[in-house]
Amino acid sequence: MLINVVVCTYERYNLLDSAIASIVAQDMPANDFQITVIDNSPDAARSREMSHRWRGTRNLLWHHEKVAGLSHARNLGIEATTAPFVAFIDDDAVASPSWLRHMIATFERLGPQVQVVGGRVRLRFEGARPAWLGDRMLCYLSACDLGEETRLIAPHEWVVGANLCYRTDAVRQAGGFSTALGRVGGGSALMSNDETDLQDRIAARGGLVGYSPDAEVEHLVLAARLHQAWFRKRVAWQAVSDFVRAPDALQRGAGPAWDRTKAFLASRKPADRTLRGLALPLTDRNDFADQVGATYDAVHAILAGLNDDDAA
Repeated sequence: MLINVVVCTYERYNLLDSAIASIVAQDMPANDFQITVIDNSPDAARSREMSHRWRGTRNLLWHHEKVAGLSHARNLGIEATTAPFVAFIDDDAVASPSWLRHMIATFERLGPQVQVVGGRVRLRFEGARPAWLGDRMLCYLSACDLGEETRLIAPHEWVVGANLCYRTDAVRQAGGFSTALGRVGGGSALMSNDETDLQDRIAARGGLVGYSPDAEVEHLVLAARLHQAWFRKRVAWQAVSDFVRAPDALQRGAGPAWDRTKAFLASRKPADRTLRGLALPLTDRNDFADQVGATYDAVHAILAGLNDDDAA
């Protein structure tokens, strides 16, 4: 066995089938990869029922896990891995037929110091993409496109959890995914940064991160996310996640973050220069991206200990 593909899911069986089918259809020998489904859905009986749809699929393991949390589920997938590589794909993503083959080829091409490889993530919208949703906002939907070259990522770049592969030993030596980060349950709390945190710990041990444009997946953007309120919520939780991951760094930036929030509000009409200005619907995509940025900065400043001098 060369690689174990871990798919973590929570009550999204209607999407999961497409993800599994795309892995089964990979253009590499079936004996070279295993599929491990970690089902965090609360109903164990229904999970068993759903697993029967894939009964008989070669090298597919299904585990129902009652302890909620994406990071916990990913760590269980790592524990179940006997292969030298472990890959992760979201349950609402579909892998290209050569996804796994290009992942392994990227590790071979970039060398043994590369411990993590991320691939391109293209978005497929359920319904029309709103006019107010500009490219600046697509990162919050897990889009990832770092160009056409297979290469190491630069310090200011990142790869995303919807499409990642690790050397299994590197993940274990770094301690796995932090359960203080990452989604829990149905997503009412949108914690993130679990992948970034793990990559930082791998990098601290000398590991490098690579990117493969050919190891591509298509990520479904559900219509429920195509609302401005969802993006404001998503970015507020991003600020919380960033603070949990690196509180000292955010504390140093409280003043500048609040200055950016005030600058955005000052650009609004007089009646909208309160916190109301962070919640108004906007039609211009750049205006909306600026509003979301100001929302992030406001939460950042408050978490970092905004004081009277900062808020003046």
